[in-house]
Amino acid sequence: MLNSHSPVRFPSESKPQLIVVIDTEEEFDWSKNPDRTSTSVTAMSEIYRVQDIFNEYGIVPCYVVDYPIASQSESVKPLREYLDKGQCEIGAHLHPWVNPPFTEDLTVSNMYPGNLGYKTERDKLITLKEKIEASFAIKPEIYKAGRYGVGADTRKILNELGFGIDLSVCTAFDYRGDGGPDFSDSPTEPYWVGSEKKILEIPLTGAFVGSAGKMSKHLYNVSGHFNLLKARGILSRLSIVDRLMLSPEGYSTNEHKKLTRFLYNKGVRTFTWNFHSPTVVPGMTMYTQNKKQVQDFLDSFRRYFDFFFGELSGEATTPTQIKSQLETLQ
Repeated sequence: MLNSHSPVRFPSESKPQLIVVIDTEEEFDWSKNPDRTSTSVTAMSEIYRVQDIFNEYGIVPCYVVDYPIASQSESVKPLREYLDKGQCEIGAHLHPWVNPPFTEDLTVSNMYPGNLGYKTERDKLITLKEKIEASFAIKPEIYKAGRYGVGADTRKILNELGFGIDLSVCTAFDYRGDGGPDFSDSPTEPYWVGSEKKILEIPLTGAFVGSAGKMSKHLYNVSGHFNLLKARGILSRLSIVDRLMLSPEGYSTNEHKKLTRFLYNKGVRTFTWNFHSPTVVPGMTMYTQNKKQVQDFLDSFRRYFDFFFGELSGEATTPTQIKSQLETLQ
């Protein structure tokens, strides 16, 4: 696991900074067991729909790409064009079930790379890294584990392979139900991993939001046992506790603003907007089943960006820029 240390804080007078991270991946049915044959990347023909918005706001997003994306020309071509124009950064995103070598059992638990064991996790990440280098002519230093699946060997592997930034931690969320990691107590702000401080963790922005304070996590978990009474919805409406993520998938603009204001008032100055590339096409993920839902999804980008760059006077940044800035604060 990527053990945490004290968060690295920007000065309170600093402007809030926004990172955009796209899990850039093949299309597959999230509700089914892993399938090595699901490697289609047709949704990438529509990725311009989000990139055009980023260009409009002067945002340089980070596309973390998995093996099916990095190995097929129809997905490499648009991203390579953005990269060559300086309009994006490229990182690695490990989906083990579609990333050779295929030596592990095909199970839900093994969809989390950190569960594979040192050799298998390392071999797969080497294969992905080499494919990214061949397709994009860069040496990736940014990593995001598929399904947020960091494990006991991940830090060592990232160090050995030259990755300096990890984006895998999903603050406030617990994935132990099917074998994943628990981030429910993880920091929201960036932090250096390990005493050597070679890897910067930039968590996805999530939090228990509300008036419950230190009791938030406990109340949220207990309320989950009373779904018949819709306890979590009641706690949310009363502003006692809610668990939110800064994502246009499954969260509303009001929730994006609520989360951002809550963390900003606590001194957080780094925010990460995260989603999955197939969501730009109807029917590819649970979040956009028709054209109207895709349009609502895209409209939520502009609503949030207008709020962040307008009301909060925020700035756009990238994972590598954040790392450069925080290195000066050590």
